[in-house]
Amino acid sequence: MKTILLLCMVWHFLAYTQGQTTISYPDIFVPVQSKRGMVSSQESRATEAGLQVLREGGNAVDAAVTIGFALAVTLPRAGNIGGGGFMVAYLAKNKEFTAIDYREKAPKAATRDMFLDKHGNADPEKSCHSYWAIGVPGTVAGLVYALEKYGTISLKRALQPAIALASEGIVMDADLSNSLRITKPRFASCRASMKVFFKENGEDYEAGEIWKQPDLAWTLQKIAMQGKEAFYQGEIAQKLIADIQKHGGLITAEDLQSYQPAIRKPVQGTYRGYNIYSMPPPSSGGVHIIQMLNILEKFPLGEWGHNSAKTIHVLAESMRLAYADRSYYLGDPDFIKVPVSGLTSKEYADKLRSKIQMNQANLSSQIKEGNAIFYETNDTTHYSVVDQYGNAVSNTYTLNHNYGCKIVAEGTGILLNNEMDDFVAKPGTPNSFGLIGGEANAIHPEKRMLSSMTPTIVTKDGKIFLVTGSPGGSTIITCTLQIILNVIDHRMNIASATNASRIHHQWFPDELRLEVGISPDTISLLREWGHTVSTKDSMGSTQSIMLTPQGLSGASDPRRPGAMTAGH
Repeated sequence: MKTILLLCMVWHFLAYTQGQTTISYPDIFVPVQSKRGMVSSQESRATEAGLQVLREGGNAVDAAVTIGFALAVTLPRAGNIGGGGFMVAYLAKNKEFTAIDYREKAPKAATRDMFLDKHGNADPEKSCHSYWAIGVPGTVAGLVYALEKYGTISLKRALQPAIALASEGIVMDADLSNSLRITKPRFASCRASMKVFFKENGEDYEAGEIWKQPDLAWTLQKIAMQGKEAFYQGEIAQKLIADIQKHGGLITAEDLQSYQPAIRKPVQGTYRGYNIYSMPPPSSGGVHIIQMLNILEKFPLGEWGHNSAKTIHVLAESMRLAYADRSYYLGDPDFIKVPVSGLTSKEYADKLRSKIQMNQANLSSQIKEGNAIFYETNDTTHYSVVDQYGNAVSNTYTLNHNYGCKIVAEGTGILLNNEMDDFVAKPGTPNSFGLIGGEANAIHPEKRMLSSMTPTIVTKDGKIFLVTGSPGGSTIITCTLQIILNVIDHRMNIASATNASRIHHQWFPDELRLEVGISPDTISLLREWGHTVSTKDSMGSTQSIMLTPQGLSGASDPRRPGAMTAGH
């Protein structure tokens, strides 16, 4: 297994340095196999930290919490304690699924039009790159809740790897060094960010050098000793509030003290005899994964073939319909009524399916939200864990953009999110991911912003079959969807399913995005059918584990360097 992992890392590196946007494995590459437990994450040191917990007898939640804190050190562009996310977990003892919503919230001082300029237009500088862009962080509260409720190890043990990595330092790799160098102009306006990510004289850390984060180590040690209270009420909170308010931000001590994760029931659907469990609102991902699977269930995708013109066509049309509904219906269920049962019903899917014409693309300008209420009775990283006891965790969390708002709170080492941009600044105006939203996702004090994060668990005959998810902004939902389709309809092993070329359509802009690797003849036919086709950079970075007759089988996405799947 170690030999295969080493070969995968070499192959990823060679493809990455040659500028490939998608990578084709040679035939010798197979999924990582394990009989007991498995971890799949976007960063190898975090994977090792989680796997060691499993080796010691910890469960999937223990490992997931350990990974979450470790990624805050080793994958700063997305791993975080200054952001938020979602966790879907299967607890084998009681055969129970649960969803932990630790998404950020708008501060109490937030206002509906806070990101509009004097002309009434959305100002992306305010919503993405200012202290106003910061939502009240939820990661620490969510991970600590999960560990206290479902874990077996102490918080101190869960934080041990993260503290060591921050205090002793990690070897800077080429990807992280390049990423920081590219982002440096944005970091430059924040003294604390420059102190954390660059040398004292402002020079870059080069690949191979040791990078230490003493302020973040101090923060993590406080959490390990004092629990979440250190972050939301103690010395960490005091430093956070002092820095945010010094620069005109809106978050107050009361905002931090009152933050609590929400415990929700996963959305559930079925597809060709499999059960799908995913994140409910304020995630849009789970609802629309099930909605699209319902639409696609009556098309013979397996017969048509993977990425054939027919398959891509109906996928794109299903995506178009789902994203139109997303813009109208989805938001924080604590503030609006989201017709989840209507959107995920088979009857509603039948109605939507009738809008799909074979051999002819619809125009997005002519597609509006459907009447889902009639049927009524939200840069990111993902990781998956399955343990030897049959428990499973699918977790996706984020700072929103790479490195969030690029602001580190002075004295804490905490990189802060820019999740306020995920609200609708102005209805009908696209956000930074090109997604159009409506009043359901308007800014309101203490409201959770809509997300596309889609942590998902699939079961078959009452047993875990697949644990998956992805980063990727608006493409998260469609990347996760295609992993499910690839293993069920196209009977791929998890490595092939992960590596296969992907497509994406999000209603507006009205274009069908394709990764490289799609047949030119297929593209020509799609254009004849009326699709506006655009070849884009790679989409997503899935981390997946699948149960096979031979045991656990896992794969990390080769689209981003540094990821690793490992088992024991």
